Amino acid sequence: MAEEKTATQPPTITIYTDGSSRGNPGPGGYGIVLISGPHYKEASCGYRRTTNNRMELLGVIKALEMLKIPNSNVTIYTDSKYISNAVNKKWLDNWIEMGLSYIKNPDLWSRYIKIAKQHCVKIIWVKGHADNPYNNRCDKLAVAAATGDNLLIDAYFENTENGGKLPL
Repeated sequence: MAEEKTATQPPTITIYTDGSSRGNPGPGGYGIVLISGPHYKEASCGYRRTTNNRMELLGVIKALEMLKIPNSNVTIYTDSKYISNAVNKKWLDNWIEMGLSYIKNPDLWSRYIKIAKQHCVKIIWVKGHADNPYNNRCDKLAVAAATGDNLLIDAYFENTENGGKLPL
């Protein structure tokens, strides 16, 4: 009798993200914690001039881009009402229907839409600076990235902020 093959279940991944900017706009960064079974990974990055909302959203995007297996079951915890409301209250669906060009951060929302389609994503809002140790860890990572050395350039933001001219 032949053994029946069972399909491998996609992994379940828990992601915590946070964004920070020291001034709005100002230097900024994001922090990420990924958890899947026994696996734990942290990531962060800083930018020389950006906004808090951009870093919140970029943290989510970068976390999803780190995933190696498509169709993963992903739960993202964020303290950003901007992100949780955009997704959970279906604002993003309306923005897509109307065209992203009139909203803030269309470059990042386009990236989010593309990467989120590759997984089963659920966004959960958590209160920031409260008792969630993973959210607090992401905050520390984001602040450290924003205040660190070798900050990257958020080219889209700096370019659009300065009328299409990228300052160097």
